[in-house]
Amino acid sequence: MRKAITLSLRILLYFILVAPLLLFIAYGFSTRWFFPAPFPTELTTLTFARAMNDSRTLTGLHEGLLIAIIVSLLSLTLAFPAARVLGLRQFRGRQFAWLLLFLPTVVPPLAIGMGLNILFLQLGLAGTIFGVVLAHLVPTLPYTIFTLSSAFARYDENFEHQALALGAKPNADIFQCYFADDDSQSSSSDIICLSNFMESIFAHFADWRRKDYHSAYFVICGGFGRRSSYHWN
Repeated sequence: MRKAITLSLRILLYFILVAPLLLFIAYGFSTRWFFPAPFPTELTTLTFARAMNDSRTLTGLHEGLLIAIIVSLLSLTLAFPAARVLGLRQFRGRQFAWLLLFLPTVVPPLAIGMGLNILFLQLGLAGTIFGVVLAHLVPTLPYTIFTLSSAFARYDENFEHQALALGAKPNADIFQCYFADDDSQSSSSDIICLSNFMESIFAHFADWRRKDYHSAYFVICGGFGRRSSYHWN
């Protein structure tokens, strides 16, 4: 009974995570879908074919995926040592470090986006992939540190000592012990980083003169999508 409840909750969680994407896909193949209709009344492939025939679509998909992978790898690489220290150690200034990490999540995205836009224009990073990667690291890095540090808070370092005693290599025992015990936390961090994939695509090929694209972009991408638009526009 308990396993059935756990499986049901897991399926429900997966459905909640995937439902927005499925809704977006269904909307892409519909022509008339207005409230309060729960499902599209007319389906067509014309809009999808028109989007696929646009060269900007494939370019946006390629560069959006590239940005998502780079941001994911950089976030995990930079967050791992910071999360390990914050999760396992007690030191002076620890609460202040948490406060600094929490600031990008509470400051209005528009303020951060405008500030990054001005700074990147001065540095010549506006309109570059590197600039968009840096902009995406602002929201993803704190959340990645939060996720990994919560896993380190219940992590036992004695596993590493046992691995060393059994002949494990010093440079590999930390990662082998950690990922064997808390790989779900790393997967959660990857989901957070890869969530920037869709907003990168829309920021690249959306026509900002058209109101429908502009509205759809902000609805789908949420607050953090504003940052991408400043660098790609």
